[in-house]
Amino acid sequence: MAKNKQKILSIVLAGGEGTRLMPLTRDRAKPAVPFGGMFRLIDFPLSNLVNSDYRHIIVLTQYKSHSLDRHISQMWRFSSLLGNYVSPVPAQQRLGKHWYLGSADAIYQTINIIEDVQPDIVVIVGADHVYRMDFGQMVQQHIESGAEFTVAGIRQPIAQSNQFGVIKVDPEHPSVIHSFQEKPATTEGLPDDPNSFLASMGNYVANTDALFDALAKDEKAEDTKHDMGGDIAPYFAARGEAGVYDFTTNVIPGSTDTDHAYWRDVGTIKQFYDAHMDLIAYVPEFNLYNQAWPIYTNSGTLPPAKFVHAGRDRLGHATDSLVSPGVIVSGGEVHHSVLSPNVRIHSWAQVVDSVLFDGVIINRRARVYKAILDKNVVLTENSTVGIDTEHDLARGFTVTPDGITVVPKNTIVDD
Repeated sequence: MAKNKQKILSIVLAGGEGTRLMPLTRDRAKPAVPFGGMFRLIDFPLSNLVNSDYRHIIVLTQYKSHSLDRHISQMWRFSSLLGNYVSPVPAQQRLGKHWYLGSADAIYQTINIIEDVQPDIVVIVGADHVYRMDFGQMVQQHIESGAEFTVAGIRQPIAQSNQFGVIKVDPEHPSVIHSFQEKPATTEGLPDDPNSFLASMGNYVANTDALFDALAKDEKAEDTKHDMGGDIAPYFAARGEAGVYDFTTNVIPGSTDTDHAYWRDVGTIKQFYDAHMDLIAYVPEFNLYNQAWPIYTNSGTLPPAKFVHAGRDRLGHATDSLVSPGVIVSGGEVHHSVLSPNVRIHSWAQVVDSVLFDGVIINRRARVYKAILDKNVVLTENSTVGIDTEHDLARGFTVTPDGITVVPKNTIVDD
């Protein structure tokens, strides 16, 4: 599809605290949480924007942003020849001595940056979802529709309506949003599918002048949370100026029937864990190997993964798993798991149905089942995680209702 000639500025909202992902967000911003072995969550929206040929990008940060800022500065560097950039912008406090009060307030406090760029259109995306998307197609529809504000929508199970913005379209004009409600307790199902509703993906396209006007009114309003989904989207919907973009129509080069229109919110431990399990399915729900639309990250100078010991009683191997560079599986067993760089699995150790972050060490005869181990966790010989729930809770680990055990960064597990 030919790109439009409008001047585009992209804004990535990366200031989320991520409390539902604790303890993974104890020391880092949610968009900086590692994902899929090699990546961080911020890499997915940035890769989508870059692949869409939108390369004037600002990233609005706030909570625990050090590792996020460092990752952006080390990885997302463009040549200045063409004026391209990914620029992290910390909380500005331009409107008083307070941090961002919400996503709309975050954008309003950076209006000076937007004014410096003078874009015709602003693309606004979240920083903590896993998906591929060509934003050029959404922008093209936005321009052709004449809407002032467009929201990307995707169908979700109706039981999850309290987790998303709920979009209701005009029956006579299905591309026009009739009403928008942020995280209602309940909602009605769709006419053709009572068990589903149309959810906001947290991705927006707006005409700059209309966006400025809406943000200025929101800043002065009393009954507002200063939120893009809670306040700005409903504002445009009430005026009949909001359109919806159907994410299922988005066409990505190299996509398959299985991973077409894949989108996952990874805001909870279960969602985060399940998205990892999607990666290692026999036919992956989300295909990391699509090089026609790559997900970029800093892979560094790590050596290839290595598997050693081939004895009958000490076989170093991994099955149905993702194994990153720098990993050494030395006489241990890995099954249905994701291993991040520099993980070590020693003799007779077992790792099953788990996600291991960078630098985790599993010593001899240690066992890990259905767990997420944060960076630099060490299991001493014969230690266990995920075997005995009461024991895990007694040691201060997080155990979800679904039985996923999470061990915080730098923990030494010694039984």
